[in-house]
Amino acid sequence: MKSFLLFFSVIASMTFQQCYTLSGISLDPNTETYFVANFKNNAFSSPAALEVTVQEALNNKIRTETRLIWDDTDPDVEFQGSLVDYVVTSEAPRAGETTAINRLTIRLAVDYIVYNDDGTLNEDKGWKSNFSFFYDFDAGIDLSTIEDEAIDAILEQLMQDIFQKAFADW
Repeated sequence: MKSFLLFFSVIASMTFQQCYTLSGISLDPNTETYFVANFKNNAFSSPAALEVTVQEALNNKIRTETRLIWDDTDPDVEFQGSLVDYVVTSEAPRAGETTAINRLTIRLAVDYIVYNDDGTLNEDKGWKSNFSFFYDFDAGIDLSTIEDEAIDAILEQLMQDIFQKAFADW
C-alpha cells in the first residue's frame, strides 16, 4: 500500500508540475511556443516607439514567467494588439478651475490566438480584449519629467492583466 501511495504521489506531482506553476498559471502541456506580433500604434500623442516597448514587455513577461519558447513561424499561441489610447486627463478638480491630480491612461487592444496541433485556429480558447491602466501624478508636475516612470508602472500592471487572462483563465 505504501509503495502504491508513493507511486501515485510521484505521478501526481509530475503531472501537476507540467500543467501548473506556483504563480497560479496553467498551461496546456501541448502548448510549447508563443509569438508576440508587432503592436500597432493607434494612439494619438503617444511617445515614439511605445508600441515596441509594449511588445517587448509582453515578450519579457512570457519568457521569464513561463516555459514557453519564442517561435515566429509556427507558434502554439500568439498575441496581436494595438495601442488604442495614451491620454492625460484631469482627475481632481480644486477651487479656481485647476486640478490637483492628472492621470495618464494607456489602453491596449489584445488578440490572444490559440492554434490547434494541425495549425488551425482554435476559436474556443482564443479571445479579444481591451486592457487599461493609469498612473496618477501631481498636476504641478510636467508629464515629461515622470513619463518613463509612469509608463513602466502602467505597463507592469497591463502585462500582469494580459498574462493572467491568457494563462490563468480569469
